[in-house]
Amino acid sequence: MGKTMVERIIGQHAGREVSAGEIVVAQVDLCLAQDGTGPLAVRQMQKLGLTKVANPENVVFFLDHASPSPRRELSNDHRFLREFAARTGIRVSDLGEGISHQVMSERYTRPGAILIGADSHTCTGGALGAFATGMGSTDVAIGIALGKTWLRVPESVKVQVNGALPRRVYAKDLMLHIIGLLGSDGADYQSLEFCGDTIRALGMSERMVLSNMAVEAGAKCGLIASDEVTRSFLAEQGRAKDFCSIGPDPDASYERTLEIDATSLRPMVSLPHTVDNVKPVDHADVVGTKIDQVFVGTCTNGRLEDLRLLARMLRGKRKHPDTRLIVVPASKKVFLAALKEGVIETLLEAGALVNSPGCGPCVGVHCGVLADGECCLSTANRNFKGRMGNPEAFIYLASPATAAASALKGEIADPREVT
Repeated sequence: MGKTMVERIIGQHAGREVSAGEIVVAQVDLCLAQDGTGPLAVRQMQKLGLTKVANPENVVFFLDHASPSPRRELSNDHRFLREFAARTGIRVSDLGEGISHQVMSERYTRPGAILIGADSHTCTGGALGAFATGMGSTDVAIGIALGKTWLRVPESVKVQVNGALPRRVYAKDLMLHIIGLLGSDGADYQSLEFCGDTIRALGMSERMVLSNMAVEAGAKCGLIASDEVTRSFLAEQGRAKDFCSIGPDPDASYERTLEIDATSLRPMVSLPHTVDNVKPVDHADVVGTKIDQVFVGTCTNGRLEDLRLLARMLRGKRKHPDTRLIVVPASKKVFLAALKEGVIETLLEAGALVNSPGCGPCVGVHCGVLADGECCLSTANRNFKGRMGNPEAFIYLASPATAAASALKGEIADPREVT
């Protein structure tokens, strides 16, 4: 019997063939923690008497959730992580360098690797063909200290997508559609393995959206086989040597198969307060919803391609006077490229506020906390009550194209209607 992609990768790191459902101990290639979870991981290591780091060059601490810090206790946590990293040789991605998942993809994540992170959206790395998954801070602490982890090999769901995406329909719309079909726990602890001609045609930026949001259906990871798109992306980052071919066997056995016709998709919106509360942008429950703030950024849709799209749709126009537009590039590399191309200038001229790379308003720490009763349309991956810092506010999720249309109109708007 052939192996799924996740079985192949975990088997290579366990030193033997494995099958779904088995409990294994596997070697870990990469570990990450961020400023919200890293301090707990370090304190757990200290509590367990673990003073050394197995492979410090393969561990990265990210100061991205509070970048820069808005409060003294967060600043103290930043110092705590920097000091521990200095003692142990762990790498630090400091303020303004960008969001962990974007920077990992640019600098470290590679096909066939195992990446564990003390952040649920570590699964973004699946777009590069890595088994990338979020874990609790204690589990990641063990991975940092010992260079290995234990896990249950997930069952796999084959997500077969074929056909060309219609105009102004993107990977975000596809993934919201998938989450709407599966539900928020429909793929609990399973591997979503995306395939089909639609997936093969997507660039790396769009692939990352799919893998990033796999966890919103409860999945352990979201994997895409490595191919020429992967090779090209790694080469652009100066990491051509990190490429290897990894994918499922042709006769792999899946828990089930989900088949989607991409040509039938429409722009989608996720309504408060759950990601799987999904409706088309032209649905009666969506049309005309007043939006106080539009946020374009995050580890889901803060890449250069997203900012380019936003700028194209806003060029020569101004945002609605009653709607704030906040833009946060996902990394310094994205920010610099957007500056050089004139993208940032276009956004500023359209009335946007551009913040330094990081998580920004997504986690509700700073840079755009909502007032009571306000509505935000965000390109993030979560719209839980209180997610953006105020449980009395409302968050809608959509693509950068829908975000652009909504910023112009001051209410949720169909991007297909913007010329």
